[in-house]
Amino acid sequence: MGRAAAALLPLLSLLLQVVHLYVATAVGAGGNAEVSVLMELKASLDPEGRVLSSWTAEGDPCRGAFEGVACNELGKVANISLQGKGLAGAISPAVAGLRSLSGLYLHYNMLSGEIPPEISNLTELSDLYLNVNNLSGGVPPEIGNMASLQVLQLCYNQLTGSIPNQLGLLKNLSVLALQSNRLTGAIPASLGDLTRLTRLDLSFNQLFGSIPGKIIQVSALIVLDVRNNTLSGNVPSELRRLEEGFQYENNSDLCGVGFPSLRACSSADLVNPSRPEPYGPGSNGPSPKGIPQSANIKTDCSNNTHCTSSSRSSAIPVVIGLIAVVAGVTALGALGFTVYRRQKQKIGSSLAILDSRLSTDLTKDVYRRSASPLISLEYANGWDPLADGRSGVGFSQEVSQSFRFNLEEVESATQYFSEINLLGRSSFAATYKGILRDGSVVAIKSISKTSCRSDEAEFLKGLKLLISLQHENLVRLRGFCCSRGRGECLLVYDFVANGSLLQYLDVEGNQDGSVLDWPKRVAIIKGVARGIEYLHTNRTSKPSLVHQNISAEKVLIDHHFKPLISGSGLHKLLADDVVFSTLKASAAMGYLAPEYTTTGRFTEKSDVYAFGVIILQILSGKQKASLLRLGAESGKLEDLIDENLQGNYPRLEAAKLAGIALVCTAEAPSQRPTIAAVIQELSSSTC
Repeated sequence: MGRAAAALLPLLSLLLQVVHLYVATAVGAGGNAEVSVLMELKASLDPEGRVLSSWTAEGDPCRGAFEGVACNELGKVANISLQGKGLAGAISPAVAGLRSLSGLYLHYNMLSGEIPPEISNLTELSDLYLNVNNLSGGVPPEIGNMASLQVLQLCYNQLTGSIPNQLGLLKNLSVLALQSNRLTGAIPASLGDLTRLTRLDLSFNQLFGSIPGKIIQVSALIVLDVRNNTLSGNVPSELRRLEEGFQYENNSDLCGVGFPSLRACSSADLVNPSRPEPYGPGSNGPSPKGIPQSANIKTDCSNNTHCTSSSRSSAIPVVIGLIAVVAGVTALGALGFTVYRRQKQKIGSSLAILDSRLSTDLTKDVYRRSASPLISLEYANGWDPLADGRSGVGFSQEVSQSFRFNLEEVESATQYFSEINLLGRSSFAATYKGILRDGSVVAIKSISKTSCRSDEAEFLKGLKLLISLQHENLVRLRGFCCSRGRGECLLVYDFVANGSLLQYLDVEGNQDGSVLDWPKRVAIIKGVARGIEYLHTNRTSKPSLVHQNISAEKVLIDHHFKPLISGSGLHKLLADDVVFSTLKASAAMGYLAPEYTTTGRFTEKSDVYAFGVIILQILSGKQKASLLRLGAESGKLEDLIDENLQGNYPRLEAAKLAGIALVCTAEAPSQRPTIAAVIQELSSSTC
């Protein structure tokens, strides 16, 4: 025993030195032992030191010294927000040392290399954003151990391999975005165990096999996107409940009933019931690659002839001694560090109450909520007319909160308003494409404050009106953000996939599929009419509204070729001179009703006039309205109807639509019908 104790003395001395170094490092780093981890992470993420120059060994990450780093109430690093910073390094396994991290936002950078499996040690992490980088390798199956994970964004990288079955263990996951990678293999049936999943995007990969039937059991699911893969087999009919949320195009071997563009299944398409889908329950195929098996480690002592009982028994006291020493030294180090932290930070009564009264789960919830950069940034830093309670226009707190976006989220969604996301620019606004935290795609219209109404009460009334507009043929406003620092009001709309009606006009040939067939043209006309009728009708949720600026450019087309009117109510936010300047383009294209030049006012009948012009444009496939009306008045359909249709249209229906267009574009407002009367006419048997 004397020899054993003597052998342990050097080890004990070494451990004491480690503890001393640990405490000394904590003291030298302003009381934060995580600084060394951050410095290692800095060296990996920003090897040339161009971005993270504020990260220094002498700094305190909990006092704002480290760019993009935020701490929780307990003084631990809880958030790293470095999206869109141009980082060109890699993710270090050292990140696993930040055990209180709840949000890691590294998207929109140029990071390369693999995702370290050690990241799974971040068991408090709720948001993991690594999308839009150059990451390679596989999705670590160890991520399945991150029980707190709610959002997993790995899309737009170069990831390969199959989707790990272990992702089905993430019971709190609401968003899983893996699109635009190089993933292969089948869709794991285990994803059907994610009962809180609302969005699952697997599009633009190389996945094969069927869509697991188990996924239909996820009642919370809103979006399932599997476009552009090589999937096959029968699509579960229950997925029809997702409606537009289920996207499956460019999977030539899929079949099913009740889905547009899917062929009916044959007997060869039916999946063998004993093997419902690859990697699913009861599968007789190979187990999913990368699933760790139970450890069965065989040592030299597995065979009794190789290990004597005396050698095994003699090792026991040494092991016990080592465990005791390590436990004691660890306790000593923890005690020393705790004393130091309390002395250094002078923890007050509020933290003492937190320590003594809150349960572990509640404590986690408190600092997780405060840690997210989408929540913790004070909105008062931006231009927010609603923040101080001056909402004397009927805004309820619930409504205003649900529609307000944080500037940080808007900036992140657009890659900090990058030019590559610019959709269009006008004299008073710019529109950007963006991806929100939940993975949904939006269009963000940035309007300069100088273009907005100077009277705050009028501006708020306009904002309230925009929020009240909810109709299937209007582009939906998701929310807004007003920033004093940027001097802008930012409106967040749903993104509409197929552009505007304008791009379907003056098309030569049908080589790219941009020529609309006759049923689509009729459906667009009816949809636009319904949208206008909604605006003109006085309802309990909103007053009647004249659009004022309806045009082919304002009619957007979604992926089902449903029309959505954009810009509704926007003039209520804009200064009068800005509104006037926007009308010049409408007048040049023939949308402006003749009476405006004498009265200077818009009425419901002026919207009807613009709608009549749009009908003529849709029928002819051309923009120039002045020539179109002459063709319609001649009574010769051949002179009006788009020649790209090659005569494939019903003449009686075409003649009726041309007649409606002529009545809507009558010179005198009194001769034009109401939009309600137009809808009634469109609903008759010939349309």
